[in-house]
Amino acid sequence: MWLADKWNDYEVIDCSKGEKLERWGNYLLVRPDPQVLWDTPRTARGWTHPNAHYHRSSKGGGQWEFFDLPEQWDIRYRELTFHLKPFSFKHTGLFPEQAANWDWFGPLIRDTGRPVRVLNLFAYTGGATLAAAAAGANVTHVDASKGMVGWAKENAKASGLEQAPIRWIVDDCMKFVERELRRGSRYDGIIMDPPSYGRGPKGEVWKIEDAIHPLVRSCAKLLSDEPLFFLINSYTTGLAPSVLTYFLSLEVAAKHGGSVQAGELGLPVTHTGLVLPCGASGRWSRK
Repeated sequence: MWLADKWNDYEVIDCSKGEKLERWGNYLLVRPDPQVLWDTPRTARGWTHPNAHYHRSSKGGGQWEFFDLPEQWDIRYRELTFHLKPFSFKHTGLFPEQAANWDWFGPLIRDTGRPVRVLNLFAYTGGATLAAAAAGANVTHVDASKGMVGWAKENAKASGLEQAPIRWIVDDCMKFVERELRRGSRYDGIIMDPPSYGRGPKGEVWKIEDAIHPLVRSCAKLLSDEPLFFLINSYTTGLAPSVLTYFLSLEVAAKHGGSVQAGELGLPVTHTGLVLPCGASGRWSRK
């Protein structure tokens, strides 16, 4: 398991009964988590007086209950700053477990000694984009949501990366990849964080079980002659890490060699000393 254990501004304090108690900077949030299937006593401080609590509805979705939480606040990870705010379906605008991947590909970019082009698909609010840019890469950031791309730009500005070589694209990811192939574009690193289900800006339907392998195959054709890395993230519980290994072995390692690894991402839980699983990642690197 790859742990995101270098945070100062974030921690999972405890988790029980389908929920996790988290510290985001100076604020405590209680949010549901589908992996928390255990029922243990909630003895950690903070459960009874959080700043906000997201309640899951039995009919699907849910809603926030606010006690004392600003509309927006910031947290930092290393040299990066992220704007946070609670919005629909329990999210805050950041997935802290992804810091484990940022710390993996950052040195690959920094140590290569040449210009590096990175493509970040389903790029959300830009965590991976900013980590790659801070390491020195020229990044193309693609997401179907105009609002998310705007949020990512705000994070770039807050992180002092407003002038970094980042190309911001609002588009359906598969269609963008197809156009890049026709244009002959090439990238040294590719990152993708596809949702289980979603729609593009023109109503295009995305189902990960049907679309993920064709997308990986097409993206592999975008790799340069000397690529550095390829990263796939998955929050779909039915998509095992070994499936990601298979994709990367077939479509990337078969041509470029290198090594493939896949595993769970995790966040340490302060109160118990255990680890909360947070989805899977597949990693290919030339080394």
